[in-house]
Amino acid sequence: MLRNYSNSRTLGDNIRLGTLTAFTAGTINIASLLIFLSFTSNVTGHYAILAAEISKGNWSQVAVMGSWIFLFFFGSFLSNFIVINFNKKSKYFAHAMPLVLEIICLFGVGVYGQLYYRKTLEETEVLVAIMLFATGLQNGLTASISNFSVKTTHLTGTTTDLGILVSMFTQKKYRKNGELIGRAKLLSSIMLAYVLGAVFSGLTYYYLEFRVFYVISICLLVVIGYDAYKIHVRHFNTKYRYNRIYRKPNLLAYLYEKIHGIPKSKKKRKLVFED
Repeated sequence: MLRNYSNSRTLGDNIRLGTLTAFTAGTINIASLLIFLSFTSNVTGHYAILAAEISKGNWSQVAVMGSWIFLFFFGSFLSNFIVINFNKKSKYFAHAMPLVLEIICLFGVGVYGQLYYRKTLEETEVLVAIMLFATGLQNGLTASISNFSVKTTHLTGTTTDLGILVSMFTQKKYRKNGELIGRAKLLSSIMLAYVLGAVFSGLTYYYLEFRVFYVISICLLVVIGYDAYKIHVRHFNTKYRYNRIYRKPNLLAYLYEKIHGIPKSKKKRKLVFED
């Protein structure tokens, strides 16, 4: 999900990344709506509120809305900044780091909300700002590494694109286009996962309350852990094959042979004239 970059990604990579991150985005959005009465997975509504507060001359709220929008923007900026600057050193590190930062933010909101939150306006504004920064990180990462194919924190563009594709499928020539079919599958899976995450958050919030952010953090850890597992298993097998070919002992090959046993080598068949 995180290892491949841009055009080297497969449809399966994008669907796995899109569904898991869309599920978390839906969960975050409904949790923040129930707790703080504010959406945090997108800033479309905040732009409208910003304009309304400017027209009223309510400059304190203008500053709050402006900071929220900026933090979502800064999250996207920081996410792509990490990807493009560390991608050559380690694709996995560059792509996982924004999710690690998002987990830290959401876990911090969960801990503070569970132990210290007193429902003051100032606390609410700060916690919403942190969540907007976190979702900005997620949206920037998914868009950056997928060549803008995957955006999971809001569904406005997703719904628009899917509507266009469905209209194209009314003609037979487009229904046979594998690329368009794959795109439709990706968008549909993102929409479904987002709705499922929102429903899950709505059903479990009254039991979990701020602990719902721990569940979200676990979902993001699955995204990070999946690729870490794949990378290390592949590295393990490569080291083992290297040892078998070049007879160079190493710890990984030694452990592999201890677990699976040393494969029996087939005896070389002798030819008649060799006697």
